[in-house]
Amino acid sequence: MPLCATAQADADGPAAQATTLGDWVLQKLARPAPMQTPFVEVRDSPMLKAPLRIAGEYARPDADTLVRQVRAPYVETTTIRAGEATIARAGRTPRTFSLSRVPELAGLQASFGALLSGDAGALREAYRIDTNGTRQHWSMTLVPKDAALAGKVRDIVLRGRGAELRCIETRPVKGDLQRTLLAGAARAADGITAADALAALCHGDGAATR
Repeated sequence: MPLCATAQADADGPAAQATTLGDWVLQKLARPAPMQTPFVEVRDSPMLKAPLRIAGEYARPDADTLVRQVRAPYVETTTIRAGEATIARAGRTPRTFSLSRVPELAGLQASFGALLSGDAGALREAYRIDTNGTRQHWSMTLVPKDAALAGKVRDIVLRGRGAELRCIETRPVKGDLQRTLLAGAARAADGITAADALAALCHGDGAATR
């Protein structure tokens, strides 16, 4: 961007500042493969007595592969690569299917891949992006442009501190919010079961209580 355009953007107020923050966040979140990070996923539903808590690890062994390894309360590995997802559980035959059948997984791979590779252009092609907060405490909302994904997912909110992505909140068109704690937030969630405490960790609202 030319210097004159940058100067004009800086003078345009909050919207321009949000764009600048978004560029900064996307640059800081870039992590070349191979990489891995722990996660704690919380799914709440009126049908459950307590939120379902799933713990494991996301891994990106190479630029084209995303692996979701669940370690508790069951063991399951989902490998997303080349337009397909393979789900494997001990004692069962692995299942492989096209991502076109599950746009949520396709969106997960696209967003994670673009974030971790630092490909801001690809992310902006797939989502409308709105960033708020400061470099110390920010949130980035991704609204899908693809009709198939938009029919399933209303939006995805990334929350972080500095260069650390700490939480992803996925709001489906139908159903309940899905919250995934990552990195430091996932480690801090060890032993925490209360839904409000886990939400506080996600939102960065101070120390969570067990």
